[in-house]
Amino acid sequence: MGFTLSFEMWAEKYRPKTLDEMVNQKEIVERLKSYVKSRNVPHCIFAGPPGTGKTTAALCLARDLYGEGYREHIMELNASDERGIDVVRETVKTFARARSIGEIPFKIMILDEADNMTADAQQALRRTMERYTETCRFILCANYSGKIIEPIQSRCAPFRFTFLPREEHDKYLKYIAEREGIKLLDEGLDAVFEVCGGDLRRAINTLQAAASLNKPIDAKVVYSITGRANPADVQKMIDIAMKGNFIEARKQLREMIQKYGVAGSDIIRQIHTEIFRADIPEPMKIRLADIVGEIDYRLVAGADEEVQLSALLARLVEAGSELKKTR
Repeated sequence: MGFTLSFEMWAEKYRPKTLDEMVNQKEIVERLKSYVKSRNVPHCIFAGPPGTGKTTAALCLARDLYGEGYREHIMELNASDERGIDVVRETVKTFARARSIGEIPFKIMILDEADNMTADAQQALRRTMERYTETCRFILCANYSGKIIEPIQSRCAPFRFTFLPREEHDKYLKYIAEREGIKLLDEGLDAVFEVCGGDLRRAINTLQAAASLNKPIDAKVVYSITGRANPADVQKMIDIAMKGNFIEARKQLREMIQKYGVAGSDIIRQIHTEIFRADIPEPMKIRLADIVGEIDYRLVAGADEEVQLSALLARLVEAGSELKKTR
């Protein structure tokens, strides 16, 4: 079985080109379309989790507004670019002060991950936005809009992006799989959503990485290429520990680390998730969540991974023993 795989990154290849092609985010798309129709755009803040379409929405807006030659009317600055106060004073200011040539009298500056800009750079940006509104409109993309200073927030129209719902997520991945000639199984879809949680960019990149193995994409393939343990294995380990078999649970833990190559901190997060799915009383879930939080803190502080994970299993054994007494 052989699949024809493109070396082009699928996340870029299947990125929507116009606002009509945007996935989910219907309310946001309608607002942006009204700007295109009026041929006028305010300063904007696109806020929300990664992989939800913030940068894509900005580029689609520019394409719909300016046409195919939209690249001549926009500038993108990303987190990989230097964006200190000097860049704002020079690069950004130089771009903003020059009037656009064409029917639309302003250009668009897209500042990706604007919440990572320094406070001084944001203060300089505030003044630039104020002075050159007629010739340049700013779209600031941020994961956390609260990290952007109030004077900038008050000058911008806010847009809140959300993770894609499961239905839209699966529909788009099936569309890509069909176009690329990949056999994507239902359990593979479940695993991708489990790992990516609605981050479509990450989901598409995960799908491409899984497809590179030239196998039907099932849960095992997805978990192996993402360095995540299968939730069923994690749940099995928790059940074994709470039944009082510490040695067997520790053996299961070591097998998962070797099989999936997963880090201790990732195992901790998965244990935390599976505890709330377990069929145990709520007071016990609260107690176990507290234990997991304590072990996670110790790992972050630099404690030995194997020792702390073994300690966590020991605490699960103790909790299981107490649970038996109450039943």
